[in-house]
Amino acid sequence: MNRVTICGGGSLGHVCIGVLSSQEGLSVGLLTSHPEKWNEEISVVDVNGKVFRGHLDAISSKPQEVIPDADVVLLCMPGFLIKQTLEQIKPFLSDKTIVGSIVSSTGFFFFAHDVLGVNAKLFGFQRVPFIARVAEYGKSANLLGYKASLNVAVENVADREGFRAFVEKSFCTPVSLLQSFYEACLTNSNPILHTGRLYSMWHDWDGTPYNRCILFYKEWTEDAAQWLIDMDAEFMNLLEKLPMNQKAVPSLLEYYESTDAKSLSAKLRSIKAFESIKAPMKEVAGGWVPDFESRYFTEDFPYGLRFIVDLARKYGVETPKIDVVYNWGLSIC
Repeated sequence: MNRVTICGGGSLGHVCIGVLSSQEGLSVGLLTSHPEKWNEEISVVDVNGKVFRGHLDAISSKPQEVIPDADVVLLCMPGFLIKQTLEQIKPFLSDKTIVGSIVSSTGFFFFAHDVLGVNAKLFGFQRVPFIARVAEYGKSANLLGYKASLNVAVENVADREGFRAFVEKSFCTPVSLLQSFYEACLTNSNPILHTGRLYSMWHDWDGTPYNRCILFYKEWTEDAAQWLIDMDAEFMNLLEKLPMNQKAVPSLLEYYESTDAKSLSAKLRSIKAFESIKAPMKEVAGGWVPDFESRYFTEDFPYGLRFIVDLARKYGVETPKIDVVYNWGLSIC
C-alpha cells in the first residue's frame, strides 16, 4: 500500500496529511470541497517541536480524480458528512481499496455497512490518533498530542497483520487490532465525555452571558465527572449484551486511572494536552454564550450518543442518565 486519499480538511485531516505525506514512499491525495484553498506543501508541528513537511500529490473536489487509484481512503470528517461522502466515493472504489474513518464513534461502520455493503474492506480507529488544530487552513497545523497506542477495527481485509503494520508505520504509533467493529464505534470518549460535560455545564443555563470563555477540561467539575461515571456505567451494561470483547473498551475511571468523581475531575484538569481547549462558546454583546451550533452539539449528540441509545433500546438496556443527557442535547440541536 503506497497511496492514501484523505477525505475532509478539518484539523485531523490537516495533521494526517502532514504526517502521512511526509513519509518516504507514501503518496497522499485529498478530496475536499475547497481545493482552491489548499497548498501542495503542508507542514505540521508537533508538541515537541518536530516538523512534518508533507506534500499532496492530488487535490480535488471530484472523487473520480482522487479515489480510483487509492489503496486506502481515510475519512476525516464530522458524522453528518460520512454517509453522503461514502455514497459519493462508492462508484470510484476499486476492489482492493480499504475505506476507513479517523473517528468511528459517529456512525462510520453503521453507515459503511449500509452504503458499501457488509463485505466492504473497512477500518476505523477506536480513538483519534492525534490532538490536532489548524494553524493556517490548507497550509499548516499543530499536533498537540499523540496517543501512547492505537486500537483499530478491521473488516474483510485478508492480510490483517500487514495492514496493522501499515497503520502503525503511517501514524508513528503502536497499533493493536480489535476483534469487532463494535469495539471501535462504541466508545465512551466524545459521545459520553463531551455530552456529559456539556449537560453539566449548561442544562440549567439561564441565558446570562459569561465574562469569559470557559476552559473545557482545565475547569472540569466534580458534578460533570459524576455524570460521566453514571453514564459510563450504563454504557458498560450495554457492552455486556453485544458480541464483542468488553475489555477492549475500558471504563472512564479505568482509562483515566481514577476511582471517583473527585479524582476523575482532577485527572481531566491535569492533562497537559487538554489544558488550552476551550468550551464551545461564542462571543456576543455582553460576554460569552454557549455555541449550540458547534460540533460538540451537532455531532456528539445526533451522531455519537445516538448509536449508544439506539442499541440500548434494541437490547433492552436501561440508560436513565444517558437518556436525560441525550434528550436535552437533541432539544438544543
